[in-house]
Amino acid sequence: MSKIYETEVAGRPLSLEFGKVAGLANGSVIVRYGDTVVISCATASDKPRDGIDFFPLSIDYEEKMYAVGKIPGGFNRREGKPSDHAILTSRVIDRPMRPLFPKDLRNDVSIVSTVVSVDQDNSPEFCAMIGSSIAVSVSDIPFNGPVAAVYVGMIDGEFIINPNVEQREESDLNLVVSGSAKKVVMIEAGANEVSETDMYNAIMFAHEEIKKICAFLQKIVDEIGKPKFEYEHVTVDQALFDDIRDYAEEQVKQALDTDDKTVRDARLLVVYEDVYVHFEDKYPQEEYKDQIDEALYKLQKTIVRNWIMYEKKRVDGRGILELRPLSSEVGLLPRVHGSGLFSRGQTQCLSVTTLAPIGDAQTIDGVGLEESKRYMHQYNFPSYSVGETRPSRGPGRREIGHGALAERALLPVLPSVDEFPYAIRVVSEVLSSNGSTSQGSICGSTLSLMDAGVPIKAPVAGISVGLITDPEDDDNFITMVDIQGLEDFFGDMDFKVAGTKKGITAIQMDLKVDGLTPAIIKTALEQTRNARFYILDEVMLKAIAEPRENISEYAPKIINMAIPVDKIREVIGSGGKVIQGIVADTGAKIDIEEDGRIYIAAVDTKAGELAKKMIEDIIREPEVGEIYDGKVVKIMDFGAFVEILPGTDGLVHISKLAKGRVEKVTDVVHEGDMIKVEVIEIQPNGKINLRKIED
Repeated sequence: MSKIYETEVAGRPLSLEFGKVAGLANGSVIVRYGDTVVISCATASDKPRDGIDFFPLSIDYEEKMYAVGKIPGGFNRREGKPSDHAILTSRVIDRPMRPLFPKDLRNDVSIVSTVVSVDQDNSPEFCAMIGSSIAVSVSDIPFNGPVAAVYVGMIDGEFIINPNVEQREESDLNLVVSGSAKKVVMIEAGANEVSETDMYNAIMFAHEEIKKICAFLQKIVDEIGKPKFEYEHVTVDQALFDDIRDYAEEQVKQALDTDDKTVRDARLLVVYEDVYVHFEDKYPQEEYKDQIDEALYKLQKTIVRNWIMYEKKRVDGRGILELRPLSSEVGLLPRVHGSGLFSRGQTQCLSVTTLAPIGDAQTIDGVGLEESKRYMHQYNFPSYSVGETRPSRGPGRREIGHGALAERALLPVLPSVDEFPYAIRVVSEVLSSNGSTSQGSICGSTLSLMDAGVPIKAPVAGISVGLITDPEDDDNFITMVDIQGLEDFFGDMDFKVAGTKKGITAIQMDLKVDGLTPAIIKTALEQTRNARFYILDEVMLKAIAEPRENISEYAPKIINMAIPVDKIREVIGSGGKVIQGIVADTGAKIDIEEDGRIYIAAVDTKAGELAKKMIEDIIREPEVGEIYDGKVVKIMDFGAFVEILPGTDGLVHISKLAKGRVEKVTDVVHEGDMIKVEVIEIQPNGKINLRKIED
């Protein structure tokens, strides 16, 4: 028998129904928010997966096109691989939940949220976040929840929880915050240059609503939650760890103490081999290798955290707020439309801009309202960037997430279509990685866009802040700016913030602890602001101070024009015959909008101007007295039909072919001849009469 719990969020009913569907899952729920419906299910394997040293959690957000009354595109006409939006939503659900599972859990856990009905005013993503949390919380799967999440918009300085479609269009902020009843667990935002103060206040505003939802969820868990199952705990034998620490601690410290990742990795390999040999009799590799590796990892983590927390010492010798060496360069690639190389320590990102006609915008096939995307940012992370030999298998969730973060960061500063009528694609190639590649891609992409002559409103830079916390005292923490890979691995947070001198444009936060206090959030926002200003003023703007005045000679030149809506059919022609003819004759690419706007793209400006003139000729209305060079298209006994404009013919009566009497039309003209004619009459029915002008 099912049980329903109800509350309100943002003045709209939220309903959670348990026990009705998916009875074989460990936990399941039907979430209803307005007319939006999502089914969330959580399952776990009976036994741990052998031979792994991580928690095998998978979270999937599945969009079903029937939820919005659509049949999927493509040949198969069924949902295939998840859309980028679905992957990004899965990541947003994953990031706040993953830290709340036991770190030594090795059972496979799968959480699936399926969107089965969508009311655009009520976010299915919100339903999936709530559904995923409560499905696990009421199940027997070990989990330190529940958590909840809300979206926050900002209109005229006022914050709005879970804005509807109309409010989203007006909002200067698209913020999603996840949290427990006590702390903030995840932040992701896109913003129109919002100040740090407004962003902090928005996060706190969200958390107040989250506390209410968490109280509602906790009540459900208390009433129907199952006892959590016991699992095989993975721990390092304390005696083994103490032996390895006593023997190898100084060696590990010496290995870690360098600013060169390659040198550090080489030193650590020597330490590992030495430890294996030294303890072969007491802890044979065949039996203890995994435990030895885990102990050495734990030892490295302890050393790095203690250095930062208590000695204010970082592995590369920097101060806590000191950035790694930075450099910027533009115009590296001569034939592309724009390029920028941004380096931060051993992290290097090459970003390349391509400009194209508006018709090359990406088509979106999903359950949301967005149908196309004019600005596309893609991020590639090849294996060689970290010195590995892994084969390329296409972008994974991480690459898609980092690309979306950079896209979100730059979108607010891009010119409108009317100002700059191009589709824009930026690709960031990570050439070398030692942390903060996503933020490097934002900086490199700003350089690339400016090099391409895109008139962005302001340059954008990105920086990340790390965190070390005292597990016994929430008020005892330290943050460090511009974290490298090791500080990310062993630290508690990667707080990424991008923005201009005016304000924040994007945030993404990855967390490994149970949440952040307000003090940590405020400190991180302040430190990223100061670092962002330094990167912009001292590095990026010294490479290129403003966007180039002209776009690349290899980029298409776009001509804008507008025609009356009732003339669109004439320009396109039957079956597209007219427009295809113009494209074939000029080589230009032509996009026509429903409102009559036309974008003509051609690398050769003359070709674009010719295409414009041909369109103007089509929509021109002939007037009496005008003279044209026309083409004879048809011969009749009583005269010749002459095309004076594309798609517009007029009749030269046999009596108007010459001054004297003409016996046969073909005595004067033949089909295909070019002759000069004058419009002498336009009849009420639109028929045009012409006379031939003697040469």
